[in-house]
Amino acid sequence: MKIFFRRIHLYLSLAAGLVILIACLTGAILVFEKDLQMALNKRRYYVEAGTQKLSLDNIAKAVKSSFPEAKVNGIKIYSDPSRSAEVAVSFGGKQKKNEELPKTGAEKKGPPQRQPGSTIFVNPYTGAVLEKYSYRETTFYTVFALHRWLLGSEGSVGKYIVGVSTFIFLFILLTGVILWWPKTKKILQQRLRIKWDAGWKRINHDLHLVFGFYSAIFLFIIAFTGLAWSFEWFNNGIYAVTNSPLKAPPPPKSTIAEAGKKISYDAALAAAKRVYKDIAFYNISLPKDSTDAVVVMALPSRAVHENATDAVYVDQYSGAVLGQLAYAQRSLGARVRSTFKPVHTGSIWGLPTKIIAFIVCLFGVTFPITGTLMWINRTRKKTKTGSKREVEELV
Repeated sequence: MKIFFRRIHLYLSLAAGLVILIACLTGAILVFEKDLQMALNKRRYYVEAGTQKLSLDNIAKAVKSSFPEAKVNGIKIYSDPSRSAEVAVSFGGKQKKNEELPKTGAEKKGPPQRQPGSTIFVNPYTGAVLEKYSYRETTFYTVFALHRWLLGSEGSVGKYIVGVSTFIFLFILLTGVILWWPKTKKILQQRLRIKWDAGWKRINHDLHLVFGFYSAIFLFIIAFTGLAWSFEWFNNGIYAVTNSPLKAPPPPKSTIAEAGKKISYDAALAAAKRVYKDIAFYNISLPKDSTDAVVVMALPSRAVHENATDAVYVDQYSGAVLGQLAYAQRSLGARVRSTFKPVHTGSIWGLPTKIIAFIVCLFGVTFPITGTLMWINRTRKKTKTGSKREVEELV
């Protein structure tokens, strides 16, 4: 039976090994993407704390003053006094080539970035613009595109190659555990440690088996959660298994006032603060049409993970709170789905799980290499054995 599983393990590994290596390598880099961004670009994210912050409307005016062609779509403000404000903007009309902004997810050409448009970082105390930032113009975006689509685009063949290879990786891990499983206690002891004083072939063999055993369960979870971004049927299956509606309940609508005067950012923030307190950040998004509500997303200071945000819906004319949707009130399917990204990236429990994700991804990089060397060594051994038998038969 092990011969059967060994062949399945080999053939699947040869088919998807290169893509798995790329996915694990880029995944290891992306684990600390946010940490590296904030460490290498402190001027973008941090300011000297002052005594009084500007109103959100004045921050929006400061952005419009520096970028008259920009349309302000939202403002993100942190409770941490040393953090800068983040203003989400989009640009219309033609722009110069060197100022061209990334395409949004709605456009057909080019992979979509995580958030459409650009972000203007502003000092919340002085109104000074710190930086105009576009994720797609960064090196991390290239790594991200390689990880998700093999540098292709959303809906391209690269996305499905990564998805199928990830699905295959699950079977590789399962068959690998079956092949690793020892028959005796002595063999078990050998497969739990690397014999560093042996020859390179034995060390290579041990690296494949030992690293594989210690990382299999973590890599399986990372690969499993990654399927949600590759296949719509898998994503929909999360809601089907949890018996949850696929779509979230529709948000309440604003009541159009006769005067048609809209509330300020500060009024929307004040309304959200009356509902949710002790918040790490508030993210205020303007409505897209005359009937939508202002949406304020709030992340509690002690949230279970980075996606566990609460929502407040504010009438864009009166400033009245129309409704709210706490994270705990979301459907089970929505809550399960929201954990996939922090689990996949290793950020679910902060630095400890990030370190685990980083290490096991590096282990994943080694498996196609050590596995290929094992296969070559076995092939050469069989060839030499076969040649020796042919000589003996001739003699």
